[in-house]
Amino acid sequence: MMRKLITILLIGTICLLGVAPVLAQSLWGYGTITEYEKATGKKIEKFNEAPALRTKVAAGELPPVEERLPREPVVMIPVEEVGQYGGTWKRGWTGPSDASGLTGKLMKQQLIKWNREATKIIPNIAKGWEVSEDRRVYTFYLREGMKWSDGEPFTADDYVFYHDDYLLNKEVYPVYPQFLMAGGEPAKVEKVNDYTVRFRFATPYVNFLETIMGQYGLYAPKHYLKQFHPRYTSMDELEKMMKEEGFTSWSQLYLSKRPANHGEVYNPDLPCIWAWIPVNDLTTQRFIMERNPYFWKVDTEGNQLPYIDRVANELVESTEMIVFKAMSGELDFQARHIMFKDYVLFKENEEKGDYRVLVWEAVDGGNPHLKLNLTCKDPVLRKIFEDKRFRFALSLAINRPEINEFCWLGMAKPRQASITPTGRYYSREWEEAYAEYDPKGANELLDEIGLKWDKNHGWRLRPDGKTLAVTIEFVPGIFGPWVETLELVKDYWEAVGVKVALKPLERSLWTERWDGNEIEITAWFMDTVDNMLVSAFQLVPLATSTNQWGGIEYARWYTSGGKAGEKPSGDLLKVMQLWEEVKVTIDEKERDRLIEEMIKLHTENIWVIGTCGEEPQPVIVKNNLRNLPEHLIYFNINRSAGNADPVQWFIKQS
Repeated sequence: MMRKLITILLIGTICLLGVAPVLAQSLWGYGTITEYEKATGKKIEKFNEAPALRTKVAAGELPPVEERLPREPVVMIPVEEVGQYGGTWKRGWTGPSDASGLTGKLMKQQLIKWNREATKIIPNIAKGWEVSEDRRVYTFYLREGMKWSDGEPFTADDYVFYHDDYLLNKEVYPVYPQFLMAGGEPAKVEKVNDYTVRFRFATPYVNFLETIMGQYGLYAPKHYLKQFHPRYTSMDELEKMMKEEGFTSWSQLYLSKRPANHGEVYNPDLPCIWAWIPVNDLTTQRFIMERNPYFWKVDTEGNQLPYIDRVANELVESTEMIVFKAMSGELDFQARHIMFKDYVLFKENEEKGDYRVLVWEAVDGGNPHLKLNLTCKDPVLRKIFEDKRFRFALSLAINRPEINEFCWLGMAKPRQASITPTGRYYSREWEEAYAEYDPKGANELLDEIGLKWDKNHGWRLRPDGKTLAVTIEFVPGIFGPWVETLELVKDYWEAVGVKVALKPLERSLWTERWDGNEIEITAWFMDTVDNMLVSAFQLVPLATSTNQWGGIEYARWYTSGGKAGEKPSGDLLKVMQLWEEVKVTIDEKERDRLIEEMIKLHTENIWVIGTCGEEPQPVIVKNNLRNLPEHLIYFNINRSAGNADPVQWFIKQS
């Protein structure tokens, strides 16, 4: 029996069992025009469009706006006022390796999404959805008449194609994604009709709604991509295209055309449903995205969104150059690569740069935290890392209040990497576990392990007689003052005899080395930890590069369903097993008990080591860029400003 949890007239809100109906207006807007008109008593009599699109309609290059919008577009409430059309949003980026921060996180559009306060699940592509009582079947209702950026219909076929012809095809996607599995079996994605798609699981999947909001779409334009797929196109035709483009297999050809796993669009010909679509290549000096004439959201006066004409991404050599450009007023909005360590500098230059500094709230349990690779290739180091007393000692050696003062100007919170106090499963015991500054206690633990000092009392020695030395490989300046923090960590650890080398890496190289199990210790951040049904990857290795444990081969084993990597044992395995129980447990109290048991195991093991967290996130906004919220949970599962709804931002003309 199906129970309707969200209809076109209802806005969803998170509850422990999934989604429950709420009739009250949300600040973000309304799932459909019907809902807007019923709630406000106002009517949207006609639709309006940007002047550039109106010109194209008059020239016969586009159909009228009424034909480009779906029958039931989303109605968004502007943060400040109904905006003006026009202008270019200028931002800085460091090139293709930085693409997920733009095309993936700022632009992505999912079936459902978070509201601006990150407290409710709201309609997006789906105008409504149903969840079966046993949490095995999820049915989503799409928007009739919604179109891709080339004007072709967006339908349930695009979800089935993405799943069956991409995710289930090992030639292009070798390992089926863990987040779409339940009971060890892949989901079944079914087309009910053109505008209804159904996900069916072998066992209950209680947090499926929360999980898919952290993913990048689950759809792909079948009408475009099928020309590169052997199920729909003959190998003779594919071989001609392969030869023309220099590929040796159809899979290489296909992968060059489809959206990347993080939502990046490397192919400007690929149809999108985003507000802005790429018009040139990512590798150009100025990567441009222009408004999508078929975008499917409007404001409260019927104006088709977005207001801004285009997004111009200026390629720069370094994150330091982004800071300089922001400070000199050359960028309209920038959050990515803007760090709190530069806050005073930004404030001092507000008037000169004609911008304002907003401070949004990051929900981070650790920024950064240290991840020891428990499956590192050095067998001696691995055995040391596996001893939890060693991890306790490293944690006790860190002076977190000093890091807070020097790196965060006293504005963050010294803490262990763990769930934040706003989270349902917050544990003070975990937050404080081995988080005090106690170098004496650290030395005692290292002595207890048997890591003796050398004859000069300069460094401790490994069991094989070599100097106990570790290398921390990390991506500098990506989400906080990591260089400064890690320089202090180096000092703290060396004070107790552990020699440390710091090795900053470009992100794509870091990803390659981390996923390849080549790194001993790395640093990352523990974000979005106020909702564990969303951020389960903070407790369980649901991916490799975002794995918060640091055991890469353990993560590979879990995410591959045991087909790759290495099976863990003891408490590591127990946490994985508990999470599998959580995913199928409908009873709220029992699910709470299981999650609390997982947290207890993390508290007792400290698989990752925190520094500070709950830090403020400054963002730079030109004074004429409007409709940005003054306060925002910088939430979006991938840590971006996407939940500030850029589609309703506008450049105010004087």
